[in-house]
Amino acid sequence: MLLILVVTLIGLGLGACAYFNQPKFGRHPEGERLERVEASPNYQDGEFQNQIETPMFAEGHGALSVTLKAIFGSKERPAPAGPVPAVKTELKALDPDRNLLVWFGHSSFYMQLGGRRFLVDPVFSPYASPFSFINKAFDGTLVYTAEDMPDIDYLIITHDHWDHLDYPSVVALEPRVGRVVCPLGVGAHLEPWGYAKEKLLEADWYGELGRKPGSGFTPYRPGIFPGG
Repeated sequence: MLLILVVTLIGLGLGACAYFNQPKFGRHPEGERLERVEASPNYQDGEFQNQIETPMFAEGHGALSVTLKAIFGSKERPAPAGPVPAVKTELKALDPDRNLLVWFGHSSFYMQLGGRRFLVDPVFSPYASPFSFINKAFDGTLVYTAEDMPDIDYLIITHDHWDHLDYPSVVALEPRVGRVVCPLGVGAHLEPWGYAKEKLLEADWYGELGRKPGSGFTPYRPGIFPGG
């Protein structure tokens, strides 16, 4: 009996290691990238620190009370009664010189500013989680796919939570993306996902990226990507 239990635990452990070693979980910064991260004044005790106090819970609440409410609290209308109304815009048909913004939901946006195309935190998957049964999209919200996007001058990733950095979407978009602007360290995910190091612009809080000698910044030039 003990042997069976040990073998079972070992099997579960190996299975968990294999699962969490999938590409979608990204990678930790290493080498020069890790040195840049550790040199940041905002990086202390092995992690980035918020510059202002950011409590995890609202005043008067804690992990226990929030958990109990989630389990035993009222479940009245936890989801829309029907499909969420949405209007799909034909993005590829838009005048590229027109300044505009299209909201996809949550923190995903498509913007055109000054003749440039920006895509922010694209999430086109049916769930924002490593597990398909958690954090699922509401009916009617899956309007766009990566194939609906025109060529993107700058893909902007604000941070690497699942509901902002979506592995399938970002991988599918790579051929259409000129440059990526992201926080320090996030490039460690993107390089194994097929993004060339030269495409990645990683910056700290209040960091500047511009046309400075030796900055590595190269503006996107229309026509060098498919359909550009």
